[in-house]
Order: sequence, then C-alpha cells, then structure tokens
Amino acid sequence: MSPGKGAAIFGCQGLTLGANEAAFFRDYDPFGFILFARNVESPDQLRRLTGALRDAVGREAPILVDQEGGRVQRLRAPHWREWTPPLDFVTKAGDLAEQALRLRYAILGAELLEVGIDADCAPVGDLITDRTHPFLRNRCYGSDPATVARLGRAVADGLLSAGVMPVMKHLPGHGRSEVDTHHDLPTVTASRPEVIAHDFAPFKAWADLPMAMTAHLVFTAWDADRPATQSPAVIQAIRHDIGFDGLLMTDDLNMQALNGDLASRTRASMDAGCDIALHCKGDLGEMQAVAAEAGQLTPAARLRAQRVLAHRPKATVDIRQAERDLCAIMPDAFHGPN
Repeated sequence: MSPGKGAAIFGCQGLTLGANEAAFFRDYDPFGFILFARNVESPDQLRRLTGALRDAVGREAPILVDQEGGRVQRLRAPHWREWTPPLDFVTKAGDLAEQALRLRYAILGAELLEVGIDADCAPVGDLITDRTHPFLRNRCYGSDPATVARLGRAVADGLLSAGVMPVMKHLPGHGRSEVDTHHDLPTVTASRPEVIAHDFAPFKAWADLPMAMTAHLVFTAWDADRPATQSPAVIQAIRHDIGFDGLLMTDDLNMQALNGDLASRTRASMDAGCDIALHCKGDLGEMQAVAAEAGQLTPAARLRAQRVLAHRPKATVDIRQAERDLCAIMPDAFHGPN
C-alpha cells in the first residue's frame, strides 16, 4: 500500500472537508491526517469526515487523534465514553493498573476505529518529576522508568488489539519540562548518562512501536541551541540510543516553543532528521507553507511509512467482554455510552 508522497500530517478546519482543503490534500498527498475537537460533532458526522479525507487522497491514509482520556480527549460525551486522566486512573487501579490500562485502551481504540480513526497519539512515555508542569503531569503513568515502560506497553497493546496504531510520545522525554511547550521552550540540563538511564528508558522499551512524536525541549547535553525536534544530535540519539527506527513525526509545529515562522520551523525539523511534519491547526495557508518545506517523503522515511502501513493491526478484542472485565476491576472506570 502506498504511503502517499507528502512528508506531513495535517488537520482540517471544521466538521466537513472544504473543497479547497480537499483539492490541496489531493495535490500534496500527505501521509495522513489528525483530528481535534473542532472536527467532532457526532459519530455519523465523523465517519463522513474521515471518509472524505481518505477520498481526497484516494487511499486509506492514517487518521490520528489525541485520545488519552482526561483533559486530552477529543471525542467526548454524550457520544463517547469519558475517561479520567491517565495518572488518576493508574493510581486508582493500583496493582491492577497494567490490566486495567490494556482494557481501557482496547475499549477506547474500538470507539476510534468505529468512526474511521486508526491511530492514537499514545502511550505517553514522559516520566513525572517533582518539577513536571501541570499541563503534562496527570497525562503520565508514573515516575519510575520500569513501571512506565510496563504500563505504556499495556496502553499500546490495548490499542493494537482494537486495530488502532499507537503513536508514542514525546521523544526523547518531556517529564523534566517546567513550562508548557504550547507557550515556552523548556531547557533540560541533566547529564547524558542521567537522561539516557531515566528519560530514554520507556521509549527504548517501546522501540518496536510503529510511530513516535518528538518533544520541543532543549537537552543541553546534546544540543544547547536547538530543541529536540530540530536537533540532529537529539534525533540521532532517538535513532541510536533509544533504537527507534519507526516513523518519527514532529510535535505540532504551531507550538510556541519553536522560533521563527512555520516555513523555517518545518525546514529545521526536516533537516534534523524528522520523517513527518505535524501541523494541527487546519489553516490552509499555513498548511501550504508547511508542505512547501516538508516536501516529499525521503527514501528512508518512505520505507518506514511503508512498514507502518504493511503492519496495520487487525481488531481482535471482544469489546463487550473488555467492558465487563474493566468494570469488574473499576466499576466507575468510565462514564458515557455502553
């Protein structure tokens, strides 16, 4: 299956796909798409939108969403289940957290696939520290690398069992951030040995997963001037120290942790070694600027993209049984339709 030509993942503006958006997507042929709350109204509407996006490029392009549960959840009640934030869920599940997370993300993944979304931006491998910014803290699974690696694997396995591809984030680790990268650029001054042993560890345990997203943080031990997304040295560490050889996308290029205009942000990210530029806003003019700099998939990125598509998971989970099993562990695990 062809992965398309364009080295980007784009959002769209609203609940339906506009004619100008469709024409742009047809001409540029991005690898895939990402949806947000602005694109979500009802299951029927969402199925029409995901169908229209794929029709625009003439193939089964991946469609992503950030559906972690809690604050970062784009599909919500009354049509979809409401989930507590991951950290609250893990804390409440206690010794059964691994099993509960696997069931949670199988159920959540089944809801996504039912409306045409086949990739979820999870698991989150960022480790909680005493300084982790509140925007991230309750999206994490814990502070111990081995525990987070184990729990994140359960998240990935749950999604895969529902036929949904996991996208791990934020490489090489976001937990030391003391500011929100939507607004500011954090700087991490920890040493290489400390970061490799601690921050890299969950991602190294998940290096076999198909896709990953970068972090907009400066790691001075590798590059004092550029955030990870735009640092050749950090991207090399992701490839070699973490061992990830899957499809690597940027975090959203509109985030204000990055300097310069969108064109320069895109070019710096691609020059650093990212495979895919991620632009989430759905602004057509901005997407055109990103596309001009992202260009086409490199030969290496194309091979990675082909591997992703060739190994798309098949749904195997019995969702009703998963619901019963999860409710046996946590009777109030979710709220909403069942």
